[in-house]
Amino acid sequence: MSPETITASAPVTKTERTQARARAARNRKYLVLGSRVAVLLAVIGLWEWLARTAVIDPFNFSMPSKIWDQISTWVVDGTAQGSLWEQIWYTLYEALLGWVIGVIAGVLLGIALGRVRFAADVLGPYIKVLNALPRIVLAPIFLIWFGLGPASKVASAVVLVFFPVFFNAFQGAREVDRNLVANSRILGASNRQVTLQVVIPSATSWIFTSLHVSFGFALIGAIVGEYIGATKGLGLLVAASQGTFNAAGVYAAMVILAIVALLAEGLLTFLEKRLFRWKPADADTAR
Repeated sequence: MSPETITASAPVTKTERTQARARAARNRKYLVLGSRVAVLLAVIGLWEWLARTAVIDPFNFSMPSKIWDQISTWVVDGTAQGSLWEQIWYTLYEALLGWVIGVIAGVLLGIALGRVRFAADVLGPYIKVLNALPRIVLAPIFLIWFGLGPASKVASAVVLVFFPVFFNAFQGAREVDRNLVANSRILGASNRQVTLQVVIPSATSWIFTSLHVSFGFALIGAIVGEYIGATKGLGLLVAASQGTFNAAGVYAAMVILAIVALLAEGLLTFLEKRLFRWKPADADTAR
């Protein structure tokens, strides 16, 4: 038997299998990223071509090149309401503040009602009724209550963020392993210790799942509030562009908002991976 045959028939070591999986995961990551970029470029190119050939009305639908020109103009010359960065920061400040308040309130109330069944039975119907209300229509009411300042936008963001976080925290508290709770009590843990050391850590993954969605809701709340009435912000840019029939301005504000949302999503994903490094990799990644 030749040396080449012996080498070819040698068993694959665990290290080699691990390296092969890592290469496959890395190649798939690059493939997914390249496919995403290709889809985006295809959509942009098709949109530009349809608008330039008048298949779609460029006045109503604008085109990517005009949207880029509008963003460049805002970056260099600013907007009618001030610099573009000031508008971005104003919206981001409102969304962040509303998100933080909504998350804290949702987590605290969700954990509390998940632990105290009597309170859940009493308050449950009221929370379900409030959740069934179209919360976007509360924005005009908040505008009347709190005025054109950031308080009305923060309130809109809070009501949009609270409910998804609350229901996830509530479900996470209810899904805690009962054996863990029983063993903790056998070891002498108090209700406070069980909540802090067993329930909350167990519900953390549920809570983080809601954070990804809820920040988008916070941005929506801030934008809707600014659109209805504000002195600054991206929502005001959308309203002003719509008022002057500037479709490129509307799309430009939406693009900026999408970039802000993607950056926030990336930051949350990074923090989640850092906090949950103990969790096993997904099955698709491990293959």
